[in-house]
Amino acid sequence: MPARTGQEYIAGLKDRPREVWIDGELVKDVTTHPGLRNGVKSVAALYDMQRHPALREEMTFASPTTGDAVGLSFQVPRTIEDLMRKREMMSRWAWASCGMMGRSPDFMNTIFTAWAGSADYFAQDRPEFKQNVLNYHEFLRENDVTLTHALVNMQRRRTPNASDTLSEDVALTLVKETDAGIIVKGSRVLATLGPISDEIAIYPVASHRLADEDGRHSFSFSIPCDTPGLKFLCRESFDVGRSHFNHPLGSRFEEMDCAVFFDNVLVPWERVFLLGNVELCNNYAAGTQSNAHTGHQVLNRCVVKAEFILGLADLIVETLGSGSIPHVQEQVAELITQRDMLQACLRAAEADATPNEWGMMNPASAPIQAGRALFGRTIYPRMVEIIQLLGTSSLMALPAEADFDAGIAPEVNRYLATDSTNAWERARLFHLAWDVSCSAFSGRQVLYERMFGGNPVRNALALFNTYDKEPFRTKVRAFLELDD
Repeated sequence: MPARTGQEYIAGLKDRPREVWIDGELVKDVTTHPGLRNGVKSVAALYDMQRHPALREEMTFASPTTGDAVGLSFQVPRTIEDLMRKREMMSRWAWASCGMMGRSPDFMNTIFTAWAGSADYFAQDRPEFKQNVLNYHEFLRENDVTLTHALVNMQRRRTPNASDTLSEDVALTLVKETDAGIIVKGSRVLATLGPISDEIAIYPVASHRLADEDGRHSFSFSIPCDTPGLKFLCRESFDVGRSHFNHPLGSRFEEMDCAVFFDNVLVPWERVFLLGNVELCNNYAAGTQSNAHTGHQVLNRCVVKAEFILGLADLIVETLGSGSIPHVQEQVAELITQRDMLQACLRAAEADATPNEWGMMNPASAPIQAGRALFGRTIYPRMVEIIQLLGTSSLMALPAEADFDAGIAPEVNRYLATDSTNAWERARLFHLAWDVSCSAFSGRQVLYERMFGGNPVRNALALFNTYDKEPFRTKVRAFLELDD
């Protein structure tokens, strides 16, 4: 079937109810629940973009199976031009949420596309696992499936070890193998978009390595979100039922984060991709280059988010008439520099792309790692701070939408106008700035970007221990050995 519409996505969620809990309530329908429905609408809008006559060629490609137009994020790239075309498509989706939806469907699509492009890796475990990966990628592509994932096991305690200390009481664990498939029990985090996805993928994550004795926790699989025994526990929703005027981001882009519980869940054999092989589970990201492809999608979204923040900042300056103040110019210039640095990393990743042994073109990992690490740890928190510094009291003296229809409206319109805009436009802009920099939605965005790539300290340790620093040491030694 061709790339599906938003209505087809919504109908699929309705037809396959799953067990979702939010604020002590068992959700009957995720498409109508007040804390989830607007997130559903935002994902549906992404699917509609694929079918829009003006965007279809840019967003899709011809299925190698049916010839139908299917989502471009499912195409295995063979050239640098393929990567660039996918980036342009992903930018369209990223701008639809101002870069605020980290789990738009193209993120997970790139993972399984990279796996399909390196499917021989999985055959090293069992020959049939290669075919499972290829079949599943085709299923995702031909049905335009919405996926989430949950990568990290719950832990009773944290340790400084390279691998987690896993307990079968809480970690997702293989219970047994049966003729029908494997049975698993335990918990995982963090399933962003979980309640409003069609399926959930479980696989290892490089920043949480498995120990040699963790064979019962070593697997990769994917199952429908309505599988019996699968339960989603949501955090508090940031969609508080307010208008798009008052909460322009939180009221639209609540993608929801969940803990996931597995109560003796059956995973059919055809949905298993790795099982019991600690080494292959620990090294799958490098072995398939899937991290480079997801990093490409993520860094592209970071560029979009940086451009959105830059545009917002400039509108704030224009509205307040503060553009002649030196420290204001300095802060906006800092945003420009940050955006340009991220863009440079993205361009370098594409320019230095190389094919792997199976012919799949892979973005260069080093500039992706650099851009992602800087964005989460320093750039995005600083961007949010700059919006706060530019907005100052305008972020606090902020009328609600209803105030413009109330008895106090004449005073609101008179006193809150600026030389460049009226009170309504000013309030609408600063509600957006509030949602970017001060609201609960904003706080989650900062935390999400900090931790998106996993524990930043573990990532830094891995980089220190794996990065080839010898060429630089050699040059320093050569200088020290000069005679004159």
